[in-house]
Amino acid sequence: MSRDTQRLKAVQMLVLANVFWGLSFPTTKALALAQQSLFPAANSWFIASLCVVYRFAAATLIMLLLSARTLKRTTRLEFEQGLGLGLFAGVGILLQVDGMAYTAASTSAFLTQCYCLLIPLWVAWRERRPPSARVFVSCGMVVAGVALLAKVDWRNFRLGRGELETIAASVVFTGQILWLERPKYAVNNVNHFSLVMFGGMATVCLPVAMATTREADDWLRAYSTAPTLGFLGILVFFCTFGGYLLMNRWQRHVTATQAGLIYCIEPVFASLFALFLPAWFSAWTTVPYANETLTANLLVGGGLITTANVLIQLPFSRVGRATAEVPVQTSNQRNGGIVGQMDDTASS
Repeated sequence: MSRDTQRLKAVQMLVLANVFWGLSFPTTKALALAQQSLFPAANSWFIASLCVVYRFAAATLIMLLLSARTLKRTTRLEFEQGLGLGLFAGVGILLQVDGMAYTAASTSAFLTQCYCLLIPLWVAWRERRPPSARVFVSCGMVVAGVALLAKVDWRNFRLGRGELETIAASVVFTGQILWLERPKYAVNNVNHFSLVMFGGMATVCLPVAMATTREADDWLRAYSTAPTLGFLGILVFFCTFGGYLLMNRWQRHVTATQAGLIYCIEPVFASLFALFLPAWFSAWTTVPYANETLTANLLVGGGLITTANVLIQLPFSRVGRATAEVPVQTSNQRNGGIVGQMDDTASS
């Protein structure tokens, strides 16, 4: 497979990862609403952190079963990469969730995408050269698009605790994206370091869930109904395995700057799912959750983000190609498979 063909496939797979992550927004909200009806006095921190613990602990157990035949061949670098990813992702989620308690959800959605600006700045510093005009234009279009999607109210915008924590979360997510692309991890087995990553994310959030627990049986009561278990299943199998495994497998074939911009498509898919999924989820749980409506903000904002990603993925000129970021390429194919190809790829 040529480099251009591989990069195009990587872009397609990362967009698919965004589809799965977009699904997580209405699913997580429906889950939270269903759990609040089960015990209205529960701490919101408890509901959020317990969801993360169960979600990634379940993913860890499933990965253990699927990777059992190859776990003995786990290397130090695979453990190191997974641990770093788990710490970055776990801390980022905690900061983002806590920040949302002190700021509007729209502001949080906007500030979370700061990594699309932070990554080009980091790469420029690392490479000792300024970002290209194409990167500047693409980043500007993405920022404008996300601002429209989030409907940011600039008159009431301020940098308080919630805003600062959300920006800090975006910085941490930047570290996650950059950690994943480090060249020394190029030959790592995706399933091995993803297993460590999922375990790390659950471990980071476990103390928060324990500290905010009111009664021991709340851990069981929170997932005591078919809808709550169904929502958790969606988060585990689609949003975790579908999203994170695709990210871990395919991001290495694009640059960090390109990846950061691609991940900004996530709120577009979240907005599209919010047009019809809430009513379905509401009928299932009998908890009020209304669909959102199609607006000009969604069309224009989504159009800007999509156009920016098309622009950044266009082939470089001959001169530009020579000086562009070079995505990490694997030196062998043992890490090439997702779960279904695990045994074959690990043994080559």
